[in-house]
Amino acid sequence: MKRILYLIYYLKDSDYKKLFEFLNYASINTGKNKFSLLIDCVYSSIKYNISLMDYFYFKFYNSTNNIRKQYAGTGFMYEYQLKMNPLKVRDILENKILFLNHFSEFINRKYSTYSNLKRNNSEFNKILNPFSDYIVIKGSKGQTGKQVSVIETKGLTRDGLLKIMQDSNYDLVEEFVVQHRSLMELSPSGLNTIRLFTQLTNENQVEFLGARLRITINSKVDNMAAGNPAAEVDLKTGKVIGSAYFSDIRKDPVSVHPITKVSIDGFEIPYWSQVIEMVTMASLKAAGNKSIGWDIAITEKGPELIEGNHNWCKILWQIPVERGLKHHLLNYL
Repeated sequence: MKRILYLIYYLKDSDYKKLFEFLNYASINTGKNKFSLLIDCVYSSIKYNISLMDYFYFKFYNSTNNIRKQYAGTGFMYEYQLKMNPLKVRDILENKILFLNHFSEFINRKYSTYSNLKRNNSEFNKILNPFSDYIVIKGSKGQTGKQVSVIETKGLTRDGLLKIMQDSNYDLVEEFVVQHRSLMELSPSGLNTIRLFTQLTNENQVEFLGARLRITINSKVDNMAAGNPAAEVDLKTGKVIGSAYFSDIRKDPVSVHPITKVSIDGFEIPYWSQVIEMVTMASLKAAGNKSIGWDIAITEKGPELIEGNHNWCKILWQIPVERGLKHHLLNYL
């Protein structure tokens, strides 16, 4: 019965434009008619606890049942993350202002709230980075890359910023993080972050479920949902393994950045040991949240904690490795 309720939610919440674009692509790719694919999509949603979009993201239209059951889909992840990160302790991850205060030892960038900016003139100059022409404004409770905008500081005044924030319903402004030169050479259009997935065991040990490098392509944000690719990172070395993959099933993976022509495969992330150390320490300070997706920026001075996600993305976790990873999570249940 629960799976049926999930299906009703997916039917209501799906991006039908993208769904039918993917359906058309899958039909051409497999030679199967669209109706049979839709029937299989609905059947798979119920049987494998996935969303309608998961069916296409994970290429179930081209997979065996044995491969399908290995994937952690939307329904499974919702239940898993609810168990690992109970609602009552999620505030420090859901609210970006609480997050910045709670994890301040891992954060170097300056920030201010809308109310502080309005009350204090000096707050505006505090968030301006002399090495960047941008600042970042956010909704403190925005999730999955939503309610985040990068704006230019040229000609910007405090009153102008306050108006932009008020009109956009944003309540947080942050200094723009200037990334390490090697990441700038890879892709200068936006901040390229590393997503690290961690799990805290019952013995209070931090275990890593994987690492991915998110790569911007003519984009100020690096989310896969914004059309950017992501690549697997070796946890021991900090080097990218293989190509970067898109969530758009119509796009082929890339081993070289299409704009800068810098190699993605084999790209080495600076300060890797410090990244692992910082995320381990942060995971132990997560106030009851056991399974987190951490976003890390790399600057010339070292790693910078951007945010932690209680509802970390199963797409970003599994697509870049082209296989289902649900068995890793089953070990913790």
